[in-house]
Amino acid sequence: MVRTPLLDSPMLDQLAGCRVHVKAESLQRTGAFKFRGALNKLLAMDEAARRGGVVTFSAGNHGHALAAAAHAVGCPAVIVLPNNAATIKVDNCRWWGAEIIVYDPLTQDRAEIADRIVQQRGMTFVPPFDDLDIMAGQGTCGLEMCEQFEELGVQPDAVLLNTSGGGLASGVAEAVKNAFPHAQVYVVEPAGLDKMARSLDSGKPESNLPGQLTLLDGINGPLAGALPLSVLQRHGARGLSVSDEDALAAMAAAFRFLKLVVEPAGAASLAAVLVKKIDLAGKNVAVVASGGNVDPEVFVRALAPR
Repeated sequence: MVRTPLLDSPMLDQLAGCRVHVKAESLQRTGAFKFRGALNKLLAMDEAARRGGVVTFSAGNHGHALAAAAHAVGCPAVIVLPNNAATIKVDNCRWWGAEIIVYDPLTQDRAEIADRIVQQRGMTFVPPFDDLDIMAGQGTCGLEMCEQFEELGVQPDAVLLNTSGGGLASGVAEAVKNAFPHAQVYVVEPAGLDKMARSLDSGKPESNLPGQLTLLDGINGPLAGALPLSVLQRHGARGLSVSDEDALAAMAAAFRFLKLVVEPAGAASLAAVLVKKIDLAGKNVAVVASGGNVDPEVFVRALAPR
């Protein structure tokens, strides 16, 4: 596990109009925060279950993390990935020795595929987000961030979190609200695909229709998690959304000012700050750059002049 840095830049602050502190989870093992939850889940399992192996479905980063964590503890792993997953994420899962099963999200149900593997092979399913061990593991990112703010002598006014099922957002929100009760929590999603924001409004897990494409694939899962939703509701989280172009511009800013490589989904929270989705003028703001597994052609597009 890597204690990732909390980065800042006066030039980025000027562009944002507030003091921005970026938790660089793109520098975490496997290039995303997901390793925290995957490893925590495997360590919480008994030895017999680990020997039997694990299976999951993922847009890529959770699968990559579970593959790496399974390799670390000597556990077989099967990863179910969509046929439109970023090539780098598929290759990364395979590098760790995991078996890859590809499905078509327009015609197949990833949960049914994973359940069939569980039944046929006796493996244990590891959820991407709707699981207390996963949420607690992701929450270590928030614990570190709070320690780093305390070391700086800074109290965050707001924390913005890239969100799909809500594992990261709920874990970090729990940590931040415990240390800094007055900090406002925001979840950030792709424009038009804001299932968690709709879930916060309705009080029940909402879903997105399959097949709606966005560059922010890492936060475009089909369903909000029930357990994460309950945590986010308790902490008064609010929803924001950003476009693909907003995320690409934030990727360029992260590279220019922080020297970070961030994928579109990993840049969503920074994008919301930079396009001023809410008034954060003069405030201390925390964002989590949640992942950096981006295909080269997408990164080139992000860096192209606008």
